Amino acid sequence: MNNILTEENIKKLREELDYRMTVKRAEIAKDKLIAAAHGDRSENAEYKAACENYRENDNRIQYLLTMISTATVVDDASLDKSVLGINSKARIRFVEFDDEDTITLTTTLDANPEDMLISIESDLGKALAGKKVGDIVEVNAPAENYSVEILEIL
Repeated sequence: MNNILTEENIKKLREELDYRMTVKRAEIAKDKLIAAAHGDRSENAEYKAACENYRENDNRIQYLLTMISTATVVDDASLDKSVLGINSKARIRFVEFDDEDTITLTTTLDANPEDMLISIESDLGKALAGKKVGDIVEVNAPAENYSVEILEIL
């Protein structure tokens, strides 16, 4: 996996992991006990739902453990502000469309393309990372390649 994350991202992941391993697991175990008390487990919808919740919670726990253990943690405060990196905001121009937009490069966890919060691990993010004002980069996207010019780092 090896996602690029900040200390704040790791902290949030650890908090969720702690919650899921303690509070959530206890809630699910209680739900399973109550449902099991209703009788025949083979036709007990409540028991089956509790078991499904248990599996979903365990899958999420495994995901969180993997994200934490394989992450590359960056200190966004010490990054060079003259080049684009995590939490950099920039005004860019899509060359072929002569369309300008303001984007912020974020970690995968903080990405929200609708708000122009672009993951540094996305095609656009990879192309822009480490670049300076005036650079024109080629973005290798699945649908089509396109060019982006960095107009200003904000």
